[in-house]
Amino acid sequence: MLNRRTLLAASAATLAAPSIARAQATKISFYYPIAVGGPIPAIFDGYCKEFQAATGIEVAPVYAGNYGETLTKAITAIKGGNGPHLAVLLAAEMHSLQDLDILASLDDVGLDAAGKKWMEGFYPAFLANSKAEGKLWSVPFQRSTSVMYFNKDAFKEAGLDTEKFPRTWAELQAAAVKLTKKDAGGRVTRWGVKMAADVGNAQWTFGGLANQAGHILMNEAGTETYFNHPKAIEALAFWRGLATAGAAPEGVSNWGQLTPDFLEGNAAIIQHTTGNLTNLRTNAKFPFGIAGLPGKEGPRTVVGGGNIYFFKNANPAERAAALKFARFLTEPDRAADWSMKTGYIAVRPEAYETKTLKDYIAGFPAADVARGFLPVAVGELSTFENQKVYAALTNNVQACLNGTKTPAQAMADTQVEADRILKSYKKA
Repeated sequence: MLNRRTLLAASAATLAAPSIARAQATKISFYYPIAVGGPIPAIFDGYCKEFQAATGIEVAPVYAGNYGETLTKAITAIKGGNGPHLAVLLAAEMHSLQDLDILASLDDVGLDAAGKKWMEGFYPAFLANSKAEGKLWSVPFQRSTSVMYFNKDAFKEAGLDTEKFPRTWAELQAAAVKLTKKDAGGRVTRWGVKMAADVGNAQWTFGGLANQAGHILMNEAGTETYFNHPKAIEALAFWRGLATAGAAPEGVSNWGQLTPDFLEGNAAIIQHTTGNLTNLRTNAKFPFGIAGLPGKEGPRTVVGGGNIYFFKNANPAERAAALKFARFLTEPDRAADWSMKTGYIAVRPEAYETKTLKDYIAGFPAADVARGFLPVAVGELSTFENQKVYAALTNNVQACLNGTKTPAQAMADTQVEADRILKSYKKA
């Protein structure tokens, strides 16, 4: 269990560094995405109280719904002159947020030498969606990778090795076919594998598949996409082929249904976030495993989740206070605590050297599986006009999965629409 006294002592040491601004803000507001109630607001309320005890700065958290709702509320509040000083928003929204001209980069916030060293200490894969134009625009915090959860009882029943998850596309399809189960009337009672293709999630699933084919979907500047590349077409063809082979259902599977399907035994494998690990551990009535995504030739994955952003509406003292809070949230002991309580990956290697997280992993090794795949992870699809590009991709992926477009046509149509959306952002 995390020792509060130890945390406060560590916080005091970290936060005693020279102030970025002489004046200190006494209160800052913080938007955080949470779609439902449960323990996460209570966890954050605790962190805010600890921060105030260590610094005298009050943090007023606003739990503003899911990522999209939080983004909308933050923008509305900022335009109304009462916006947050910092917020957790999707890491992949970096370019779109830049375009709105509401962000303060870390350079604008005012990193000193110690702050720059701190930023260098995050896992490189989690910084992939933080850098643009030679600047840092966000701090990794609530981060995950896409992983596979698999029902070990179903594996055993199908004659598969419960300790050896498929590492290639061919192995995954073959295993998923064996795992698919039908009743006497031929009705499927358990699918081998399910992956989400609904609005808000199709792009994350597809980004992982593209990386599995050895392909990145966009440039770092967020001004170009590469959907009509042969490897992108190959990735979509594999996804569609799972249904053709009888390993996955026809059409679109929804993110919100994947976890219930898995827990109820209706899907033997689901592709989901590491942030779902603690929930599944609490509710699964069967042994399950966690594995990195397979790939065409070997495992590859994609990172996801939210970063901490800072806003221009904050004055220098408020920005300094917001930066202190971001550093506080990512201290090794607290990052370890956050990972244990949620399943998200701790964003700094030092967290995995803490006794609390070492002991936790020793008792629950699955908690450390996803971190091992960070070296083969890429950043999430991120462009200017991000939501419009996502919509174009989602519509065409769904058309392919529903059988109304070929993979090649779906990717060609996505590229045409993405080129139209991003035309004004390309440099002459």
